[in-house]
Amino acid sequence: MTDWTSYRLQDFVPFTEQVYFRLMERMGETFWPLHLLMLALGGTALVLALTARPRPALALMTPVWVFVAVAFFLQRYAQLNWAGQYVGYAFMGQAALFVLICVSGWGLNDRQAGLRGTVVVGALLGITGLIGVPLATLPGGGSWYQTQVFGIHPDPTALVSLGMVVLGLRGPARWLAAIVPVLWLVISGLTLIALHSPGPSTLTGGAFPG
Repeated sequence: MTDWTSYRLQDFVPFTEQVYFRLMERMGETFWPLHLLMLALGGTALVLALTARPRPALALMTPVWVFVAVAFFLQRYAQLNWAGQYVGYAFMGQAALFVLICVSGWGLNDRQAGLRGTVVVGALLGITGLIGVPLATLPGGGSWYQTQVFGIHPDPTALVSLGMVVLGLRGPARWLAAIVPVLWLVISGLTLIALHSPGPSTLTGGAFPG
């Protein structure tokens, strides 16, 4: 039987730090200046969610998740890690879930008011994904294309979407829609730890009261 205690976290990451951040750079190079459109879309979605209009906010998230699923995971990340295709399918499933919620209205929270805990948490997650992550991932001496941006790279996309989920959904729908973003952020954080990356982990905790 396999002795799992003999494995280290690094054994489950089949690439180096240089290869990983080169992937981030390739995404930036390939799709610039789509970054600007994605940031505008994310900012619009955050404003919609903060003003109790969750349906259009989540609708705007849908094509973003499909794009990241295909362009990042299926076409690029899967070449480095066999599990990348399954993460890509999970991202597409998240997009499908957003469509289902938008069409059915299940769990939509359109009565947002005041500065309740969920509003603060959701806003902080959204702002962190839109502004904090790009600033934190600006390379010191490398290409600025490595900067991770919402709608282009998965970490800020997951964070902003998590903010939308906290702001725009309630009850079981909130918990269900949070699964994929949270799982990816955990995977990403563990990957950075395994790579001994000096860059900040975007693994972010949040409160999800029902």
